[in-house]
Amino acid sequence: MQFGTGLQKRAGWKGDKHVGRDRDSDRPVEPDERGGTSLATDEYYEGIPSHNLTPLSFRDMPPPLSLGKILGPSVILAGLGVGSGEYIIWPFIAANVGITMLWAALVGITLQFFINMEIERYTLATGETAVVGFARYWKPFGIVFAILALVPFIFPGWATSAITILSFLAPIGEGSIPFITIIALIAMGIALTVSPVVYNTVEKAEFFKVGLTIVFLIIGIFAVLLPRGDILTDLGGVVTNFGQITTSDTVTVSVLLGAIVFAGAGGALNLAQSNYIRDKGFGMGEYIPKIVSPFTGEEQAEPATGAMMRQDEENLERWRGWWRVANIEHFITFWALCVFSIGIFSLIAYATVFDQGIAEAADFSFIQAEGEALKNIVGGWFGTLFWIFGFFSLLLTALAVIDNVCRVIADALKTIHLTDSSISESRVYFIAVWTIIAIGAAILLAGFDQPLVLLVLSAVANGFVMLVYIAMLLVLNRALPEAIKLKGLRLIIMIVCLLFFGFFAGWLILSSITGLFGA
Repeated sequence: MQFGTGLQKRAGWKGDKHVGRDRDSDRPVEPDERGGTSLATDEYYEGIPSHNLTPLSFRDMPPPLSLGKILGPSVILAGLGVGSGEYIIWPFIAANVGITMLWAALVGITLQFFINMEIERYTLATGETAVVGFARYWKPFGIVFAILALVPFIFPGWATSAITILSFLAPIGEGSIPFITIIALIAMGIALTVSPVVYNTVEKAEFFKVGLTIVFLIIGIFAVLLPRGDILTDLGGVVTNFGQITTSDTVTVSVLLGAIVFAGAGGALNLAQSNYIRDKGFGMGEYIPKIVSPFTGEEQAEPATGAMMRQDEENLERWRGWWRVANIEHFITFWALCVFSIGIFSLIAYATVFDQGIAEAADFSFIQAEGEALKNIVGGWFGTLFWIFGFFSLLLTALAVIDNVCRVIADALKTIHLTDSSISESRVYFIAVWTIIAIGAAILLAGFDQPLVLLVLSAVANGFVMLVYIAMLLVLNRALPEAIKLKGLRLIIMIVCLLFFGFFAGWLILSSITGLFGA
């Protein structure tokens, strides 16, 4: 619906009810913060349904900030990707079938860039997360996405992986790994719980991880790749074999398709990009309360429904500024970092252990074997550094995954289903954090390794959720006002994303179910 018919008056609508966040001292003071009247009191945008949630009243878009002041949200998302696909799956593929399949990683990350920017578009324009926007069309989407965010990550796989890698460096018995993992999970829960503003803690942790990643990869370039210059010439095969899919007895269809679909963050993890930019204060997210510690922060019980940005020229100019800087931030700290890390990690594996059959699966055995091979080929110090990096990387990924999943759950439950409750989103978030930690600890104490059924559920759930939210983003962002809605080239790219990930995710789901039942 065009904006011209979306401006309506509703009797009894009391205008904006949100409590604003603490203002950044570097941001210009808004008219309403000086006691003015920038808030709409009886107008709302009807282009997006409001029968499930409060309607989107109009507010002024805050002035855009510089790139240096908004760096962070995409670093967290990239850090999630480095924790598994970049460090384990793609190097495993390169070690077994070579680097020609890197074209798929490049395509997957590039398409994810555009998907994530559409997740950001809605939040920039309204302050709401994309999941809340979906629920405006069908309220059960809140519960659906909360479940789909939770199910694939209920097993503490990243934390267990980190402690397992630690056992390569220290004399830790296999039987001690579950107990040390539980201690690590509790420490993560405490770190999140006592953080005055949770986003700031997670951002700092992932900045440290990304810095560690860059340092390791630069060392790898000089220690492994440059002395083997012929390896770099093989990169030409990525171009000449573009579009060709190569599998083997070890690189199965499920491994390959999982790597393609989830290059970068992927799956349900991408949805939290809305929550990250909201808490960072992007666009209309400036008006939404942050998630804060129930002990050290000031909680606010208001549901995080947003407001539509005004459509006058001043606000549209601010929108263009935000859209430009948000795209740059995501391109630099998500797309470029993911491409760089997948490429270098894969080249290191290809240069050192290609076609040596060092492991049969992209798991701990491969990481241990690759580390030992790097010790023999490059030097003991580099293999040790490889494991040290893996330990810290996966541990910080575990922290970010808990935060990511609980943000989606808390936002969906509070904003969509607990709107009249006095409980705050922060409180729901921390209940979710400790619930996930408790379930993870129970699974570990019960002696379960990550079972095949859970792996299949993870693949199927993530493939399914990706298809659903790409389709819903097409619906949601086409319903925004004309000047800011999804259209033109980006609309075409999003349709391509739906087809591309629909094909590969569908293939992944089918092959996973087939493998589970032995068909």
